Amino acid sequence: MTSEDKVILSGMVFYGFHGVDTDEQALGQRFIVDLEVNLDLEPAGRSDDIRLTVNYSRLFATVREVVEGEPIELLESIADRIATRILDRFPVQATRVKVKKPAPSIKGSILEYAGVEVYRRRSDSE
Repeated sequence: MTSEDKVILSGMVFYGFHGVDTDEQALGQRFIVDLEVNLDLEPAGRSDDIRLTVNYSRLFATVREVVEGEPIELLESIADRIATRILDRFPVQATRVKVKKPAPSIKGSILEYAGVEVYRRRSDSE
């Protein structure tokens, strides 16, 4: 069962070289990432013991590693890689990752951002 408790890192901004267009990969651009991880926060809340939660700095570093890492064409792939690494590295039950591209190269567009959101959880057998 997935806890409804969450740790949230919102509005993380990174510069990466992702996109389908050659110019996007050559020049790079900003990406904004929102991350939620589900885990039972009651033990940490009651004890004030950091060992019973997740380290926010390590979560941030994991997201940065993907977004500032090797070029990827799709936002979907960026979000999936972040989610996979979070589940591999942290004792969380589930994660939700939103990746936004604030200046998408869509001809004639006026929009705040283009983005994707993925939700991944551990299987019951894990």
